[in-house]
Amino acid sequence: MLLLVAAFVVAGSAAAAITGGYRINLTPSEPLGLWRIVALDRPPAAGDLVFICPPQTPTTELARERGYLRFGTCPGGVAPLIKTVVAVSGQHVEIGTSVSIDGRRIALSDLAQRDGNGRPMTPWPGGVVPQESVFLHSPFRGSYDSRYFGPLPASGILGLAQQVLTYAP
Repeated sequence: MLLLVAAFVVAGSAAAAITGGYRINLTPSEPLGLWRIVALDRPPAAGDLVFICPPQTPTTELARERGYLRFGTCPGGVAPLIKTVVAVSGQHVEIGTSVSIDGRRIALSDLAQRDGNGRPMTPWPGGVVPQESVFLHSPFRGSYDSRYFGPLPASGILGLAQQVLTYAP
């Protein structure tokens, strides 16, 4: 009986947290811990740290199969990503050994040739960020971000990512 009550408390707390805009980050792309989704009442801008749901595409499906994306509440059953917007519509992205936006190199943007399991990583070829899209980045070298999947529709942004109780190892 006690185990059943504990299970209901945990499930209820998780449901309340999700509906209240709270998420737990267990990936090394950003500090581990409790985060909050804060409404974004303006167009996204470079420098915004956001929660975003990736669209359902073959690239997303491959990322899910390889374990780059975790299970979650976004369409396709993936978890929202926490990433920094580094380019918006109209900006030019160059991908080489690292990423440059409008000719300026992005720090900590070196590309990985292979993932942690030795599988080849295919970078996005680069180009102009389409209308109503954003190019995302994380300074974590192993991060799966726009370096590999390209710009995402800004309509997938759930809001700004705000740290509540986090730990950066």
